[in-house]
Amino acid sequence: MLDLIAEYVNNITEGQAKIKMEDVRHHLNETHFTWVQGDKTDGPFYYRIHSPVVLIEFDHQTPVFVYDESNPNSGPVKTHIHTVVRTPNGNDYGKDLLKEHLEKDHKHDKN
Repeated sequence: MLDLIAEYVNNITEGQAKIKMEDVRHHLNETHFTWVQGDKTDGPFYYRIHSPVVLIEFDHQTPVFVYDESNPNSGPVKTHIHTVVRTPNGNDYGKDLLKEHLEKDHKHDKN
C-alpha cells in the first residue's frame, strides 16, 4: 500500500513528499483501504485510502457526453478516471491563507 500512496504523494516536491510519506508510515496502522467493483473482474472500479494524514480516491467515471440513463450499460468506463489526494480535516480546500497570514504576521499593523 505504501508504494501506491507514494505514486500520488511523489507528485509534490521531493522534500514535501518525504515528510508526507514519513507521516503516512507513522499512521500506517490507522490506514484503511476500500475497494469497490461490479461483477466484471475487468470492469471499472473505485478505491479509497484513508488515514489521519492522507485521503486518496481513484474512481472510473461516466463521461458526461456518453451518459444515457435509459441505457443500463451506460456507466463508468476505464478510460475516464478521476483521482483526489487530500489531507483529511486539514482545511486544505478553501482555506483563507491570506486572512490567516494577516492575523498571524500583521496583527500589529492595524491603525
